This record gives sequence, structure tokens and C-alpha cells, in this order.
Amino acid sequence: MAEFLTTYGIPFAIIVGQGLALLVGLLVFTAYVLLADRKIWAAVQLRRGPNVVGAFGLLQSFADLLKFVFKELVIPAGANKGVFMLAPLVTVTLALSAWAVVPLADGLVISNLNVGILYILAFSSLGVYGVIMAGWASNSKYPFLSALRSAAQMVSYEVSIGFVLITVLMTAGSLNLSDIVRAQDGHYGFLNWYWLIHFPMFIIFFISALAETNRPPFDLVEAESELVAGFMVEYSSTPYMMFMLGEYVSIILMCAMTTILFLGGWLPPVNVAPFTWVPGLVWFVLKLSFVFFMFAMVKAFVPRYRYDQLMRLGWKVFLPFSLFWVVLTAGVLVGFGLVPHH
Repeated sequence: MAEFLTTYGIPFAIIVGQGLALLVGLLVFTAYVLLADRKIWAAVQLRRGPNVVGAFGLLQSFADLLKFVFKELVIPAGANKGVFMLAPLVTVTLALSAWAVVPLADGLVISNLNVGILYILAFSSLGVYGVIMAGWASNSKYPFLSALRSAAQMVSYEVSIGFVLITVLMTAGSLNLSDIVRAQDGHYGFLNWYWLIHFPMFIIFFISALAETNRPPFDLVEAESELVAGFMVEYSSTPYMMFMLGEYVSIILMCAMTTILFLGGWLPPVNVAPFTWVPGLVWFVLKLSFVFFMFAMVKAFVPRYRYDQLMRLGWKVFLPFSLFWVVLTAGVLVGFGLVPHH
């Protein structure tokens, strides 16, 4: 029995502990990211934003949580109740599960998979199922229409995201997210990061991440003027909150991926004394927050696209260009003998 505990029990307890620590930290961080999103939008529009609940409105997200938890849950009479209730659970579970392979600092990762990029791509692709289930199970035309356009939008931009990932992993020579960060380490600090040599792909990834997570100007899934709340229009109370949580966790994941792939992950911007003293986790969170700030600013001042413009951008601009960049990267790496060997 003692041998069983030391072999399986203790490692299992450690894994569960690490998972809980990550989940709690992520959920608290998400609460403040949501507040920051509202505050930034308010500041751009010269208004205050949430400022009543707690000092400077710091407890607003938790007040919203309580409101959602205690609201009445309404399920439409014609809905497929099983699928209807499963959809938000699928969405939030997939969004949180993807974080298992994200390295927050050197060695600080729950599962250091050698195929971390494929894991992230698989889980972000599966997110479409939650949307389709919600739209179909609501048994209403508006959510169904929104679910179809959402699925088309997410699938379209996943293609260009896939090509962006290919260029980065070819340059780094690894599918492991920690190795990709280490490959960006060098004497020149932030000039060694991939945002410089793959600058067009950095821009494409950023814009595709906006479209993938239904952020403005690509929030056509829930365009207020025509579709009310989109595929989740029939949802209320906790299931609605789970959709919102899943959406924001996915947004933070895309910010984290931008940080890891192009901004050097946990690496300091300059490899000299005061910067190298700061823990890697702090740099990671700062960079992630900066990328989210850019997400929030786009929401504040870029007008919404029409749906045909959105699809044209994905298929006729991003797809051919990212494919060209993959071929160019491969040509340069092979032609100049720069293929990394691991």
C-alpha cells in the first residue's frame, strides 16, 4: 500500500494540486482582465467604467459572478435540454484544458508536451463544437444562424493560424512551446524574438486571434444590430456566464500564444542586470497583459467588418500570404543552412 501511494498517489496529488493552482490563478486573472477590458473601453470613450463595487471597481467582476449564479435559469420549451446544457460546459472545459501545456516560466508548466503546439491547435479547433451545439440545441433561427456563421469564421481563421504556427516551429525546430521560447534567447534580447523576422506573420496571427475569439471588429457572431447575443441568445444565468468565461479564457490563451511565439515568452527584453533579476513569470504576465491591451484598444477604435469582408480577408489575403511566407521561410532555412537541429 505504501509503495502504491509513493508510486501513484503522491504524483497524482501533485498533478491535481498544480492543476487547481493554475485554474484558480487563471480564473482570478480572467476576472481582472474582464474588468480591464471594460475600463480601457471606458477610458477611450472618456467615461469612468465600473467604479462602484470595491475600490476603483475592483470587485465588479465578482459581483457579476454572484449575479449570474443567483439568476433564474431559463431553458426554452422547445430546446434539446441535454445538448443545450452541455454546450457551455464543453466551451469552458476546452478553453481551460488548453492551458495545460502553456509554459508560464522556464520549467513552470503542468505538461511539457513535445507536441504542445498541436495540443493547443486541437483544443482551440474543438471550441467550434460548443458554439454549434448551443446554436442547434436552442431550437431557434437566430442562434442557429449565428452558430453557422461563427463556425465558418473560426474554421476560416484557424487555417491561417496553422500556417503561422508552421513558420514559427520551422524556425525554432520544435513543437514544444518551452523550446520555442528558448530558441528566441540570444545576445540581442528582444531583437532575437520572432516578432522581428516574422513580422507579417505576427500581424496575421494577431488579427486571426481576434477573429478566432470573436473579438471586435470581428464579433459578427453577436453583432448587436442584427443577432442580439448570437448563438447564446437563449442562454441566461450560469450557462451564459460559462460561455463568457470560455470566451475570455480563450482570448487570454491567444495573448499567451502571441507572447510565446513572437515575444520571447518569459525572456527579459534585454539580457542585462536589472532585467535578468526579474522572475520569468513576471515578464510573461507583463507581455500577456500588453497583448491584451492591444486587443482591448482594437475593440475601442476599429469599426466592425461586414461578414463578406471578414471572409474575404481570411481566404483571399491571409491564406495566400501565410502560405507564401511558409514557403519563403523554408527556402531561407534550407538555402542558408539554418535548419535547427534538436
